[in-house]
Amino acid sequence: MSEEPKIAKEVPEGQPMGLAVEDVTGTSLTLHWDPPKYIGSFGLAGYIVEYRKENSETWVAVNKEVTTKTVLVIKNLNEGDKIQARVKAVHGNGGTATTVFPELVLIKQPIDAPKIRLPRNLRETFIGKVGQTLNLSIPVQGNPQPSITWTKDDQPVDTACVNIRNSPMDTILFIRKLERKDSGKYKLTAQTDTLVNAVVIDIQIVDKPGPPQKLKMLDVWGFNVALEWQPPIDNGNAEISGYTIQKADKKTGEWFTVLEKCHPCSYTVSDLVMGNRYNFRVFSENLCGLSETAAQCKDTAFIPKISTSYKPPVYQEKDFTEAPKFTQPPADKKATVGFTTKLFCSVRGNPKPKISWLKNQMLLEQDPKFRILTNEGICTLEIRKPSPYDGGVYTCKAVNALGEAIADCRLDVKAAPVPQ
Repeated sequence: MSEEPKIAKEVPEGQPMGLAVEDVTGTSLTLHWDPPKYIGSFGLAGYIVEYRKENSETWVAVNKEVTTKTVLVIKNLNEGDKIQARVKAVHGNGGTATTVFPELVLIKQPIDAPKIRLPRNLRETFIGKVGQTLNLSIPVQGNPQPSITWTKDDQPVDTACVNIRNSPMDTILFIRKLERKDSGKYKLTAQTDTLVNAVVIDIQIVDKPGPPQKLKMLDVWGFNVALEWQPPIDNGNAEISGYTIQKADKKTGEWFTVLEKCHPCSYTVSDLVMGNRYNFRVFSENLCGLSETAAQCKDTAFIPKISTSYKPPVYQEKDFTEAPKFTQPPADKKATVGFTTKLFCSVRGNPKPKISWLKNQMLLEQDPKFRILTNEGICTLEIRKPSPYDGGVYTCKAVNALGEAIADCRLDVKAAPVPQ
């Protein structure tokens, strides 16, 4: 019989490849590796993971049986330990090849950089009013829990006036009753190990402003009073948004608002009542409201009565006189013997013109055959039962003091046709 071949226990180039630390927590270490470059004809049975602590020569097996996975978690470690790990590739012929991680790994909780999530309303100047309560809750993230510090204007906050409460999720800045002195730049710093995150919150505490200064009357004329003043000494730690002007009749003493939100430091009060005496006062205003007190004029304004006499306007009388004028002259006409006919025309004039009719330049007067009518400027000449002799040129003549007007027409008188 032939002699069995000798099997080497160490497999050259059969060790795992790319051994690396994938994750570290406070109690565990996760390793990852790749299969060996050389496996051989006997195949690969699996892997054994071992570790030892610093200053110890004893290697502790993590898995009692081989595993085919290329990732394994070493559990139940103590935070602060320094661990060295190695992975053995167990081949099918029983041989092994070992890869040792070259460095000691410190077992500790992973560090997440601190992050302050500043609410949107705190990214610009936060404005509070005197007497209100301030309660700012700001989320803070980080692992392990970051250490929190607050400063105001680069100085530690006064814990006698400002309460700071920290939790694993956030930090709270609490002031029970705000005062003007609480205004400033508050800096929040979150630190984990050497990692730092900081934000600055600008807090402005405002109050009602003081009254305007040096209110006086510049002039009084007609129904108007011109006022002028200067801005208040104390603006309440906020911009002055305007002034409110009021007047009071000396008789009643009641104050009425003339104008709100007046921006310039001067104004002319108009539409005052004659014979009355007035007082004036002015309030300043900011985003907290009107000042507690007002600036009041030392003097009063008297609006005197004005004595005037009424003079009615003088109107020039229009001249309506007009010379006679035909607005519609008489028209030529044809008449039938024996049938009464009429000639018409219209004339205007002022004074009222005198109307006369002529036939062939002969004045028609007191002839019963003709009747002359005039009504509202309409002139009518009635010819009763005309004969052929009555045909000819008829003239209407209108005369007044300013002149005269003449208009002609022709009248033809024909016999009635004789039925056949």
